[in-house]
Amino acid sequence: MSEKENLKDQELENVSGGEYRMVNTGDYRNAAIRSAPGLSTPIIGSLPNGTYCNTTGRFTRVDGRNWAEINAPMWGWIKGSILGYEW
Repeated sequence: MSEKENLKDQELENVSGGEYRMVNTGDYRNAAIRSAPGLSTPIIGSLPNGTYCNTTGRFTRVDGRNWAEINAPMWGWIKGSILGYEW
């Protein structure tokens, strides 16, 4: 079973909306998850490269960056480019 299938089955069972995306910071660092979009908002967690998450379909632009809301495996906001979104 792939990591994505495993995440779908175990962690995203009751999650709806958006789409599954893989975290890719482009290097060894984890991706910061923030409480709201923007660089000045608190970091509430992080996700390592290769982690699949679910976007909610909510996006915004703050501080010159695009942000996507995620709701699994944790809730928060992540830079859209880390999930491969190019707007």
